Amino acid sequence: MQLQFLGTGAGMPSKERNTSALALKLLDERGTIWLFDCGEATQHRILHTSIRPRKIEKVFITHLHGDHIFGLPGFLSSRSFLGGEDTLTIYGPKGLKEWITASFEISKTHLTYPLEFVEVQEGVVFEDDQFKVVAKELEHVLPCYGYRIEQKPLPGELLVEKTRELGVPKGPLLGKLKNGENVTLENGTVVYSEEVTAAPKKGFIVTILGDTKYCESSKTLSTGADIIVHEATFDHDTAHLAASYGHSTNIEAAMVARDAEAKNIILNHISARFLPYDLQSLLNEAKEIFPNTFIANDFSVFTWKNDELMEE
Repeated sequence: MQLQFLGTGAGMPSKERNTSALALKLLDERGTIWLFDCGEATQHRILHTSIRPRKIEKVFITHLHGDHIFGLPGFLSSRSFLGGEDTLTIYGPKGLKEWITASFEISKTHLTYPLEFVEVQEGVVFEDDQFKVVAKELEHVLPCYGYRIEQKPLPGELLVEKTRELGVPKGPLLGKLKNGENVTLENGTVVYSEEVTAAPKKGFIVTILGDTKYCESSKTLSTGADIIVHEATFDHDTAHLAASYGHSTNIEAAMVARDAEAKNIILNHISARFLPYDLQSLLNEAKEIFPNTFIANDFSVFTWKNDELMEE
């Protein structure tokens, strides 16, 4: 699994940062990509990556502020021109469907693929045999949601030496055993999957939060998460502005990770008031609260592998 940040700024584009957009790349897990928020010019940022728009199967919108949605009509339209045929599902607050529908009707935009909308409310918004996504409302100046993405347990490793001892031949029977099925050998012996597989492996948990001031919902969604993506629009010196604008400081974000007993946090949604030389100070302040803190820049890629987060 990888996280690739396409826009990490707050409010409006700057020379260093575009507006909010984040790709959760599940290419190894399911061969697709999920997009979280789609600020202005997101499709332009995608052009500078290896992401193929037709691989994006889901878009999760946290809230309806322009810096999180103004890139959506253009992206959806371009996905048609680039050969998108598979259904794309958009999850977001009430009003999102009406806005997209009106944009397409007025501009006479026609998509070559089915578009589905899910109006987000608190609770499970998506679940299949691989993943579950839980939404919870945060505390911003308009309805805004955070999303907790839970990968379900993975099948345990096949104990090859054990299968040999039990006389299981090479071939499709091994695959069935790995997938949890019991098999019967030619001599009538039944080999049980649990005999020849290790315990299931825990899946990852990623929490992606929209704009929010420091609140309990952020901690609830982040409990035990492997990775949190949290806004850090303000810092200690501008903390008096954070709550009134429905935003958090870098320190408050780190407190969420600490209190939720998470493993890592990536700071995002950085105000244009902070210049490149300010970033180390922002990071150091947060690290005093929660050591495993990172700051995302546009095009940053973070890989989760072997229970470890690596910045590329």
